[in-house]
Amino acid sequence: MNSLRASQRLRFLVPSLQKKPSFVPPIFRGFATMASTTDVKNFKLNHTMSLALKFYNHLGLSLLKKLSFPDAKFDLYFLGYDAPGAVSHGKNLWDREGLIELTHNYGTENDPEYKINNGNVEPYRGFGHTCISVDNIQAACQRIEDAGYKFQKKLTDGKMRHIAFALDPDGYWVEIIGQRPVEETEGVRETDLGTYRMNHTMIRVKDAERSLEFYQKVMGMKLFRTHEAKEAGFNLYFLGYEGEQGAVVEGGDTAKREGLLELTWNYGTEKEEGFSYHDGNKGPQGFGHICVSVDSLEKACERFEGLGVSWKKRLTDGRMKNVAFVLDPDGYWVEIVQNERFADKANF
Repeated sequence: MNSLRASQRLRFLVPSLQKKPSFVPPIFRGFATMASTTDVKNFKLNHTMSLALKFYNHLGLSLLKKLSFPDAKFDLYFLGYDAPGAVSHGKNLWDREGLIELTHNYGTENDPEYKINNGNVEPYRGFGHTCISVDNIQAACQRIEDAGYKFQKKLTDGKMRHIAFALDPDGYWVEIIGQRPVEETEGVRETDLGTYRMNHTMIRVKDAERSLEFYQKVMGMKLFRTHEAKEAGFNLYFLGYEGEQGAVVEGGDTAKREGLLELTWNYGTEKEEGFSYHDGNKGPQGFGHICVSVDSLEKACERFEGLGVSWKKRLTDGRMKNVAFVLDPDGYWVEIVQNERFADKANF
């Protein structure tokens, strides 16, 4: 993405807010092209799609926008950090990074048989988790526990005492990491929600080489950090857009950033014939997509077409002409939307 702003949005299904139709209509209703070219430097990882408003509010996320589609029987909720010190404070929704989109299909909250796939249970593994970074991790985790929320992994569990995983009401994993070393925050009893960041979204990939090429060369992201866990048999890759947050030296600290994408590669999966990860959109559903906002929707899609991407939905497909979906090498959906900062009209 030449002027791509990774306005990362992560989208999830949540029964307590939904039953999702086979294809959730895109959320953008129009676009305007102001530039003759597209620049990946302007791309933003806008959001990731999941829900329970009360839980995410407790983590400090604010409801920035709600979009209702009663004819299609679903609502969309966009949440992000918006305190004065937040990375995207005060910005237009589509000019932000590190959002979470929750999709509620009407009636699922009353369906005892409806269950969400959180992406971490075989044979439906794929999406792994979202992650927030916090000022004082011990105090932050204690606050979550005191509110009655459950954990997949507490700080004191296992060997990795510097991370925790909380569970949202639908069973999605939310990783908690510290912005400072755990030794420095030991004994601290206070935590400031205004310092929190929606740091990253994790998905598992079959072939690290193919996925890194796609997200760097096609989507225009930069590889900020690589973590090799050779004894455990996996690597982690953290990618994102430099944008206003600036460049990161390879291996540098990324804990205070928003809108990162983490790729998890388990050694050997690339050699397994027939092996695949669940994209979250086939049954059982759960994770929906990540989303990148761009400077020129039309030109960006022309660029993707020229690069030979696989499409779930082109701009010209269907009735919604203001949103597209590209497929990554593992079949995960990547939504492409207009960043309103570069347009002369609103998306809605």
